[in-house]
Amino acid sequence: MLKLAVLVSGGGTNLQAILDAIDHGAITNAQVEVVISNNAGAYALERAAGKGIRHLCISPKDYESREAFNEDFLRQLDSYQVDLVVLAGFLVVIPPEMIAKYRNRIINIHPSLIPSFCGKGYYGLKVHEGVLARGAKVTGATVHFVDEGTDTGPIILQKAVEVQQNDTPEVLQRRVMEQAEWKILPQAIDLIANGRITVEDGRVRIAE
Repeated sequence: MLKLAVLVSGGGTNLQAILDAIDHGAITNAQVEVVISNNAGAYALERAAGKGIRHLCISPKDYESREAFNEDFLRQLDSYQVDLVVLAGFLVVIPPEMIAKYRNRIINIHPSLIPSFCGKGYYGLKVHEGVLARGAKVTGATVHFVDEGTDTGPIILQKAVEVQQNDTPEVLQRRVMEQAEWKILPQAIDLIANGRITVEDGRVRIAE
């Protein structure tokens, strides 16, 4: 059984998609062990509480330095002995020590088709604002492993979403979540939980 830590900063809609997929059998051989947020007011923590899942807030604001936060964050994460860390809208930079220790065991969902509209400064609504400003006709979402760069790790899954004529950033954000994020994040977790994902030379291979 693959044990998951889901890291969130806000409402937790991707967390909910994971929980629903586990309940409905779309994710097998996996369970959410802990939900961690940097935001004590995150609704995602209430979602976890409602399912009886352990949950906690670890915020950089509560530490005298980022180094102290990074050290304690990793210590607390390690205590849950999870197999996979899922970044589901987590707006804190992951410490390099954590990336090294959990190599190819941290995945992230990004609301665009990487390598477009990704990297530094592209998060949340800013991604969709960028898509609309550029006049792109297609966007989507990407699940990838996390490495030391920003949105540069090996790509696991992508799904395209059409951009419509009268889209606002908010409308497009919702469509990307519904049509892409909430589908491919659970799918990626299921593939990993069932041993179908390997990383070779920086590229993901999916076993049939």
